[in-house]
Amino acid sequence: MEQRVAFVTGASRGIGRAIAMRLARDGRHVVLVSRSEGPLGDVRSAIVEAGGSASVKAVDVGDGAALARVIDETASELGRVDILVNNAGITRDGLVLRMSDEQWDEVIRVNLTSAFVAIRAAARHMMRGKFGRIVNISSTSGVVGNAGQANYAAAKSGLIGLTKSIARELGSKGITANVIAPGFVETDMTDKLPEAARQAFLDSLPVKRGGKPEDIAAAVAYVTADDAGYLTGQTICVDGGMTMC
Repeated sequence: MEQRVAFVTGASRGIGRAIAMRLARDGRHVVLVSRSEGPLGDVRSAIVEAGGSASVKAVDVGDGAALARVIDETASELGRVDILVNNAGITRDGLVLRMSDEQWDEVIRVNLTSAFVAIRAAARHMMRGKFGRIVNISSTSGVVGNAGQANYAAAKSGLIGLTKSIARELGSKGITANVIAPGFVETDMTDKLPEAARQAFLDSLPVKRGGKPEDIAAAVAYVTADDAGYLTGQTICVDGGMTMC
């Protein structure tokens, strides 16, 4: 199989779905990963109907052993893993004085530890092919922090440090690693915000609008391209100018 294989976690909706659709449109075979198989089937159908190719792997990324096993299975079945996009994530927001150990541990495990496990598993296969593109989806919360999100911000900031470290370790093997840090992206989660507060925030942005999942997908498409081999260890904030990072 000569086609590049992209392994995308959290691909059932929102940003992950948009990333999967874009990579498939660009000619990649996309392995769609999420906890439940049902929603992934809908994404796969949309990709196939648009002329792309995709397969489905249902796994809880918080289960490190299962996640690593699925990546190895993918390499065995398809002969390669070229692109890894660690997008899966959760929130368990709360002020730090009220945050439980369980809320902290769960977010760190799903948002940060899963990326480490996936990178460790995928990098072995990338090294054999002497090519790899690793993308970790962080957040502007990981760049500037956010009140009520100590666990989430710590995990997303941790992804930045992890990415810089693996970029140094794997660069000589033909493998790049970069971070995409979305700002305010309009998804079903942000739709729940009060309209007045939402509009006031958007008015404060230089671009005067919220982001779309496709904006993030476009950035991922760029850093995973074959000719993006000289870009590594970078954090790209796709945030409408909110942080100016």
